[in-house]
Amino acid sequence: MDRISWNEYFMAQSRLLSFRSTCTRLAVGATIVRDKRIIAGGYNGSIAGGDHCIDEGCYVIDNHCVRTIHAEMNALLQCAKFGVPASGADIYVTHFPCLQCCKAIIQAGIKTVFYAMDYKNHPYAIELFNKAGVKVEQVASLPITIGGNDEEKQKLVESLIGLLKENGLDETTAAYFDDKSKSLFHT
Repeated sequence: MDRISWNEYFMAQSRLLSFRSTCTRLAVGATIVRDKRIIAGGYNGSIAGGDHCIDEGCYVIDNHCVRTIHAEMNALLQCAKFGVPASGADIYVTHFPCLQCCKAIIQAGIKTVFYAMDYKNHPYAIELFNKAGVKVEQVASLPITIGGNDEEKQKLVESLIGLLKENGLDETTAAYFDDKSKSLFHT
């Protein structure tokens, strides 16, 4: 029997955490690891006890949902809450960290950021990681199915998008639906 790599294992943990997300725009998970041991995890969602986007809708200001705490920040805050140092640890994130999370990751002393999917990779975040000596590496993510029939659902969505294109759907809208379906099915 072949074993999955450590990177695949920890990224799978992050993917699993992303299924707890209460964000309707993008489900993200993050796992902080030291010496091949998970020390914290987080997903994007509202503050404890607060309204959730899945229930109340997103609270968007300047194209950002201000209701949501990002997965990376939630994982780092979990370390702080329970007195677990993040310095010298690695973080596994389903998507490339935003600029604000990049800064928090650097300040927390994280040494390596492993991410599965590109997502609005900000050039300044990349510059900051480089200046701080934080290693950044894209790693593969294993497919995880929760709820079943994902392959069948994905094929149906792809065929519906194809029909819309055949019937004159404009390229911008078609690209949006393509991207959205890929994010939903994590392809």
